[in-house]
Amino acid sequence: MSQQPVLLPYADPAFVADPFPVYRQLREDGPVRRAIIAGGLEAWLVTRYEDGLAALSDPRLSSDVRDASDPRLIERLPATDRESALRSMLRTDPPDHTRLRRLVSKAFTAHRVAGLRPRVQEIADRLLDGIGPDGRADLVESYALPLPVTVISELLGVPVTDRHDFQRWTDDLVLRGAEPPDPARMDEAWRHMRGYLTGLIGAKRDQPGDDLLSGLVTARDEEQSLDEDELIAMTFLLLVAGYVTTVNLIGSGIAALLAHPDQLRMLREDPALLPGAIEEFLRYDGPVNPGIARFAREDVTIAGVDIPRGATVLVASAIADRDPDHFADPERLDISRQHNAHLAFGHGIHYCLGAPLARLEGQIAIGTALRRLHHLALAVPPEELRWRPGALRGPERLPVTFTVEAPA
Repeated sequence: MSQQPVLLPYADPAFVADPFPVYRQLREDGPVRRAIIAGGLEAWLVTRYEDGLAALSDPRLSSDVRDASDPRLIERLPATDRESALRSMLRTDPPDHTRLRRLVSKAFTAHRVAGLRPRVQEIADRLLDGIGPDGRADLVESYALPLPVTVISELLGVPVTDRHDFQRWTDDLVLRGAEPPDPARMDEAWRHMRGYLTGLIGAKRDQPGDDLLSGLVTARDEEQSLDEDELIAMTFLLLVAGYVTTVNLIGSGIAALLAHPDQLRMLREDPALLPGAIEEFLRYDGPVNPGIARFAREDVTIAGVDIPRGATVLVASAIADRDPDHFADPERLDISRQHNAHLAFGHGIHYCLGAPLARLEGQIAIGTALRRLHHLALAVPPEELRWRPGALRGPERLPVTFTVEAPA
């Protein structure tokens, strides 16, 4: 018997602020739940960890939105340039995905990411120097947002003067909330973005530098390079992935610590816990909400539930990462948690290529804030914090008070 879809109440501020009681009930009700998600789209939520892990490696579940039966998913892509949007590594399957990932991996190396540590630290300290004298700041606007924008822009070779425009276009394309997007505004933002990226790619082709975009332009794999549409899609993906999700990781991580003073105190007393704390922030309240979309190439059965061909399957990492069958005491924030193989970065061939960079930025941003901002506290009651209502979860603002210590 077909399930009736459950409506996730994105119009309810209480749900947006804390969706986890609803998520817990969905998981307890069954391993796969049909639901109406952000923007009025229908999806089958995979709510339990082991089922989600298997689904993310199931070749019957595609990343290509053209395998979806709901035409609104295609319509949500920029009408002026859907071909480029569809050629993103995020939206392709093997063999195209294999080729694209291999090419990008040659430029996006662990060595390059590790080499960014001193520069990320410098950026973090400079930003805190700028907000320090006031003793009061919005840590999203003044810190969590500009840090990853600066890092990914420098990594790709985006000039400082262009970053404000990039941020504005990205907000129109990605940070659209739970309501259906404005197609005209979205198309306009994409036209600006494509024009800008085309010019930037041309400049890197003429005068390559020591940056990731130059590496992508010159990448070769058995004589197969990235064509123009693939370069644009890849650059946009890296810009967005390196910006929005990391903003949310930093903002949500600090917010979680402020809501759990015992964990904040523990981390201040033992900074060596910081790498594990980042993993716990990703598990406890990760930046993707409620999870990772796939599309059924054929009729599939997951955990005994029949799902029709063309259906959107949402591996609900935000729900599965609190599955008590996999995580001990999963509703508790525990920065010393030892076994924390969460799904926030996905799994399988689409595992997030930028995970090492996100971890590096999260560790430096949160660690530096805790080291330099003493007596850190929310400047508003916790219930007044506003959270993004759509698929990318994080606080919209994080007003705090503090006293400042100068950098060592």
